[in-house]
Amino acid sequence: MKRVIIVGPGAAGKSTLAARLGGITCLPVIELDKLFWRPGLAPTPRDEWAVIQRRLAAQESWIMDGDLGPYDVLDIRLHAADAIVFLDFSPFRCAWRAIRRSPERADFWKWLLLYRRRSRPVLRQAIAAYASDADVYVLPTPRAVRRFVTKIASDVPDTP
Repeated sequence: MKRVIIVGPGAAGKSTLAARLGGITCLPVIELDKLFWRPGLAPTPRDEWAVIQRRLAAQESWIMDGDLGPYDVLDIRLHAADAIVFLDFSPFRCAWRAIRRSPERADFWKWLLLYRRRSRPVLRQAIAAYASDADVYVLPTPRAVRRFVTKIASDVPDTP
């Protein structure tokens, strides 16, 4: 794994998992939310976001975490990725985490609550269309995430 994408609904733990994997693999972590959202939570224009992603994806190795829903230009990352980690958590688990994390805007809640019906099918189709050669890991629970992290940690060779 040299180019890893982590996707999933809001409050699933994408950034936390990215940081953990970055620490294990020594791959640079790119948190897309920090690059995408402008002051006042204004989205980056789609064409500008595509240019930014092409630049990021051209790097030799990375872990990119983020799922920007309808604003995203996902195919660019998918083409470049060799591994995709999909945190496929229930809306109830993510809603609970979001409530505990911080206040969110109404558009976040709408996206989160409709994720399984709207965003998830689009994401799965995009993975099939643009990342057929990538390893795909669908992790439906925190336990599955812990097992995945343990497996990755055991596969990383010890450094001298």
